[in-house]
Amino acid sequence: MSSLNLDAEALYADLLAGVRGLMQPDVVLVGIWSGGAWLAERLHRDLQLPGAPGVISSALHRDDFSSRGLAAGADHTKLPFDVAGRPIVLIDDVLYTGRTVRAVINELYDFGRPASVQLAVLVDRGGRELPIAAAVSAARLALPHGQRLSLACDDAGRFSFDITEAT
Repeated sequence: MSSLNLDAEALYADLLAGVRGLMQPDVVLVGIWSGGAWLAERLHRDLQLPGAPGVISSALHRDDFSSRGLAAGADHTKLPFDVAGRPIVLIDDVLYTGRTVRAVINELYDFGRPASVQLAVLVDRGGRELPIAAAVSAARLALPHGQRLSLACDDAGRFSFDITEAT
């Protein structure tokens, strides 16, 4: 595992500014487990939003469920608000193929029909397999197909990136 030459904290500041531009009355933040959940929690606090952000897992709606099984994080969906009729800002750390976002949107609709869903990501690394696009992306980065970019969060809540070879 090596550290990538991206300043995750600086990118977080750009993400915060972008998400601030998506704010509208009654909007709620929903972070995708796990990196997106960390980001949503900090964005929620920094934007001084009421209540708590939501967390959503893609595990039950993945198109590779039969080969992966029930992955870690499957029971992490927690939406402490009614999503029906609400504008949702979906938060993730890294957007790659779009398959996780598709699965999460399916999961979200199991809880009701939002008024809208906008996606905000820390890094868009390209390589889309589905027509998914982020409304806000703090950075765009091209990585080889065999590498994986992951957000890390230390005990103090500071973000950094790790890059590993995909398995």
